[in-house]
Amino acid sequence: METIVIGHRNPDMDAIVSAVAYAELKRLTGTPDVIPGRCGNTNERIDYVLGKFGLPAPAFFNDIRPRVGDVMERDVITAHVGSPVYAAMLQIGENRFRGLPVVDDDRRCIGLISSFKISQHLFPSVDEISTTREVHASVANICATVQGQPLAGELCRKSDRHILVVAAMYTASFRKRLAELDLARTVLIVGDRFNIQHLSIEAGVKALIISGDSEVGEDVLAAARARGTIVIRTRHDTATTILLARSSVTAERMLYADFESLDPDMPLEEARRQVAMSSQFTFPVLDAEGRLEGILSKSDFLKPVSRQLILVDHNELSQAVSGADALPIAEILDHHRIGAVSTEAPILFLNRPVGSTSTIVATCYEQAGVAIPRPIAGILMAGLISDTLNLTSPTTTDVDRRIMDVLAGITGIEPAQLAAEIFSVGSPLLTMTPDQAVTADCKEYEEAGIRFSVAQIEELTFAHFPEKKAALVDAVESFRASRSLLFSALLVTDINTQNSVLIVRGDPRFTRHIDYPEIEPHLWRLDGVVSRKKQLMPYLTSVLSRM
Repeated sequence: METIVIGHRNPDMDAIVSAVAYAELKRLTGTPDVIPGRCGNTNERIDYVLGKFGLPAPAFFNDIRPRVGDVMERDVITAHVGSPVYAAMLQIGENRFRGLPVVDDDRRCIGLISSFKISQHLFPSVDEISTTREVHASVANICATVQGQPLAGELCRKSDRHILVVAAMYTASFRKRLAELDLARTVLIVGDRFNIQHLSIEAGVKALIISGDSEVGEDVLAAARARGTIVIRTRHDTATTILLARSSVTAERMLYADFESLDPDMPLEEARRQVAMSSQFTFPVLDAEGRLEGILSKSDFLKPVSRQLILVDHNELSQAVSGADALPIAEILDHHRIGAVSTEAPILFLNRPVGSTSTIVATCYEQAGVAIPRPIAGILMAGLISDTLNLTSPTTTDVDRRIMDVLAGITGIEPAQLAAEIFSVGSPLLTMTPDQAVTADCKEYEEAGIRFSVAQIEELTFAHFPEKKAALVDAVESFRASRSLLFSALLVTDINTQNSVLIVRGDPRFTRHIDYPEIEPHLWRLDGVVSRKKQLMPYLTSVLSRM
């Protein structure tokens, strides 16, 4: 079972480092196949912190809906395009398949071969019974299929149309029969009838198959070599030899070239719709070059997907990675309000009113009795500093302060020093476009059926805000319109003065109830407000209730 530990969309520092740190804890405590993930880009501050402590960014997941590759059968039995259908028939019978994919030397899938089509070839209708004597195959394939021993002549490996003839008649009758045959294409099957063997070689048949493991005289072999006739001996009786020889036709001659294939990255629900009405027995899963990666049968849609999620720093599906509702959620670690997440079974849900999810993850290490590695302690410090503005935010608790002391002791770094480094890197207003600034740390919410978004960026000073504000106001409106939200808000916070400016675009029925000082259209001054979670969100929901 693969477990992805992942934060919310448009992740901030706390979401990224919590995913990395908690995935490491799960690994250290014995959970296999744990992957830290993210469903959005990092920023300069996050990259700086990860680089400082020598840790890679989490794996990126844009959409984790189950895909074809999650349930397809990877260990695929195939038929080679040039192999006899007899080999395919054995595989189909032994494994109780309805058919097989047919591949070339580069494992590109060129078609499907089915048990139905093979049976039609071996047992044609009465109207087509005359075709039973024809087989399009190489003499080498015929020899291999009848499990023969070549005694004279060179086995041709080029596929051609051959006529199978059984010499089951008097010599005089056989002479007349020979005169009617296309001798250059005739493969004659006979037992130990030496006179028939000699007559066939003298006439110039292409190949002679001696059935029943019969002895072949040196005089016969000498005549065959002189005439250029191929002689093969098989242990099988004549009837069996005929049946086997007919199944020496190559898979290429019997495949369905017009078939439906799937991409391994195709969402499972989309694949289900595509194959629902198809009568095809199996569906090859091909890469971009047409090479076979697996096969999917309709029964594979019933397989459970061996992947689950652990959500950190959020608990609302509206903020989660796309497809989160299609996978089991095993755990949730968060410090925000409890939203709408339902699970099929009881889970571990840690929701604590502390300043950051990093604090919760650190306490999980303590509860598990696992020492926090120094790099992990470093990034957890960064997450705690970022979410609490270095313990100055009103969301800060005594638990946060204690954990900060613990982490500082492990890293040997003063929190004030690390805070100065973090906040001096990458001013969002200078390093991001307005659209990026609006979505970099943005969360969507739903309250009483009303959908809205709230984003936040943190600056060391408002010095660059005046030149950027008009573009930011437009970007907020563009985002709101693209998501069909009632309103969108962006909180721009000065971490030095502990004040913020709020940009809101949306329905006037909502915005007219905002009673903070309005600086200019769509902008309000929020002195002393720095926390989206504890200060801004409760205020916005109260405005919604008044609306």
